[in-house]
Amino acid sequence: MLKINGNLEDVAGMTVSDYLEKANYDIKRVVVERNEEIVPKAEYDNVILKDDDTIEVISFVGGG
Repeated sequence: MLKINGNLEDVAGMTVSDYLEKANYDIKRVVVERNEEIVPKAEYDNVILKDDDTIEVISFVGGG
């Protein structure tokens, strides 16, 4: 189990890209932090989520 945005989720073994797609995030509009380090977008397909990871997905929203 991982903690993603404060919620426990059973997604260990998925890549960051796979998780974002499954959770309906727009990859162009988010930043992902894994264990207090930002994951470069170029690494989303390579970084595999592991049990006990802490993930924060931060979405950018336009507006004024």
